[in-house]
Order: sequence, then C-alpha cells, then structure tokens
Amino acid sequence: MKKDCHFYALLALSRACGFKKKSSNIIAYASQFVDDAKINLILFQNVAQNEALDAVENTPAFFNIATCHSYFRIDTFNYEAMVNNTSAFHFVPGCQGKHFTKKLRCKEESPVILALLNEACQEDNLVKLGMVMHPYADTFAHQGFSGMLSKVNAINNCQIESELSLPWIESFPDYLKDFGKEKFERYFDKVMPAYGHAQALDFPDLPYLVWSYEYDHSDDFKGSYQRVEVDNRDRYRRAFLKIKEQLERYLALYPHHQDPTVRFTQFELLWEALLYKGHDQVRIKNWQKLMIKLGLFDKEDEALWTYEEDAWLKQAFVNYNYKKFDNRRVEGAICAKHFESTPWYHFVLATKWYKKKFHHYCKEFQLFFPT
Repeated sequence: MKKDCHFYALLALSRACGFKKKSSNIIAYASQFVDDAKINLILFQNVAQNEALDAVENTPAFFNIATCHSYFRIDTFNYEAMVNNTSAFHFVPGCQGKHFTKKLRCKEESPVILALLNEACQEDNLVKLGMVMHPYADTFAHQGFSGMLSKVNAINNCQIESELSLPWIESFPDYLKDFGKEKFERYFDKVMPAYGHAQALDFPDLPYLVWSYEYDHSDDFKGSYQRVEVDNRDRYRRAFLKIKEQLERYLALYPHHQDPTVRFTQFELLWEALLYKGHDQVRIKNWQKLMIKLGLFDKEDEALWTYEEDAWLKQAFVNYNYKKFDNRRVEGAICAKHFESTPWYHFVLATKWYKKKFHHYCKEFQLFFPT
C-alpha cells in the first residue's frame, strides 16, 4: 500500500470510527512513517546514557531502528535489513509451508501479525497501534510475496486485467515485451530483483487494479507455474473493513480517545474513495477534499490532515535539516527539550518493541531465521 492508504485512508477511517482529530493523526502518521523511517543509527550529542538508549562508539544512540525498505537502495540489500525491516514491517511471514522460503511468504492476517496486533492493543499507545497497522494492512496487499530475495518472488507474465488510468505504467510492460518474451524476462530479472513485489512493479499497491501473474506453486520450485488473478479492490476493501473492526475494538478499550461529537455512518463513501482511480497525488487530493466535505476535519486543521515525512523529526531535533537526517546513519543529533515526549521518540521505542516481538512470534509459529 502507499501513502493514500497508510496515512489518508487510515486517518479518515479513524475519525469516522470516533477517534479525536489529534488521536487519528497520531495513528495515521505512525502508520505511514513506517515507509519513511530510514535512519538505522543515530548518535546523540546532548543526552545522557540511560536504559532506553543504546551505546555505540561510547556515545548515547539508537541503533537498528529503521523500518523502511527500498527495491533500489543498496542499503536494504543485506540480510539484516531484509529480515528486520522488509520482512518484519512490509511482508510479515505467513509461517505456512514445509520449507523456510515458503514460510516467509506473506499471508493475509498471518498468525504473527495478529499476535503483534493483539499485544499492541493491550497498551494505551497510539503510536504503537498506528505502527502495527502498517504491516497489518500490508498483509492484505502483499500476500504471496516475501521480504527476502527469494524464488518465491520470481514471477512470470505479470499483466493488467482491468483498465488502468496510468498511461505511463500501462505502456511500460508493452515496451519491454517488444524485445520478445525471453529477452523481456532476462531483462526483468536483471533490472527487477526477486525482492518483495518488485517484479510485480507497484501493481499490489494500486487499490483499484485487477492484475495477474504466474508463480511456482511447487514445494521445491520445480517450475510448476500457475496463474493467479488478483483483484485489489476486494483485498483493500477487506483490509479496511478489518482495520475498522480493530479501531473500534481499541476505542472501546481506551474511550478517552473518543470524540463524542462524531456520529458517522457514511462508510460507503470511504470505501469509494479507497478504490478511487488516479495517480498517487490525485488519490491523496481526493481523500483531503472528502474528509473536509464529510466534516471529519476542518480546513484550518491542515496540519492534521496533511502528511509531511519529516514533521516528527522536526519536533524531536533542534538541529534537524533534511540533508543531514536523510541517511541511514546520523551523527551529532541535538535533541529538543522535551525529547522523550515527542512522537518520534515513542515511535523508536515502538520499533524496538516490534522487532523483538516479531522474532519471538516467528519462533512461536515455527519460523526460525538463521543467525
């Protein structure tokens, strides 16, 4: 899924379920920030060592805190990143099958993500809830693929079955196919590695798309291919109906987050917006207009219904600048006065909790990552 779903759809749905405006923003921001939290090591300049912090190079720090991945960023093409970032937060393993590679295949509402979500709901922590909502939603969109470089992700003949409103991406496969089938597949294997859903382009992340592909369904990858047709409309609607249930469950547990003035019933309008056809920015603009039109937010609430990927970093660090912090390693970070109360700080704590629990539940469901 993309920003239109991880932030805007979740933001609208949280408000519609009755969460206060600020609470809805925290949930949705934490969800989308999973795709933007690229810092993996940050060394602090002005804080004392404590039990919450790591010590790196004799300096207070946070380490192993990245949650995002990239198909084209070389930093993510290593085992630790594929396990702790890509698999953990974007392709939660389904833990089904006889072999390790098969168990890695993401499954809708896998036992691992349900266990993590259930544990997150045991604590009144909106940042943690929002963060877990990201991998939970992705188990619907990314099912069938793995967060590791794997034969599981080596697919053939990926094609669009429904009308597509994005001409550039529609013509891209046709252009490659002009090379001929064998050249096309060789080119694709070189340019698009079998990592995540890279060989399916962003087809799984377009809510309105119907598409198909062939995959090897044999236990030992003998080349027994079968075609599967994917209707993203069904997957996304099913995902957000389930998310709605989880939000309502959480609000019942922690009613102080509830806005008593919200009496929303027009959920069909949200499902229509979820499947709206258009480029990423067009879908985002549609969500923004709809939330104001339906009274979920007011125009003056723009800071709450607009996502800026560095908003939490700006609150947490007085010396923040994009060039310095847009890296896997950041040195000399100067924390804001109330650093430990900032959402970014709580997101990092939630990340550390999640990674620890992810490995715990994988082992519980008989998936053991080699060390």
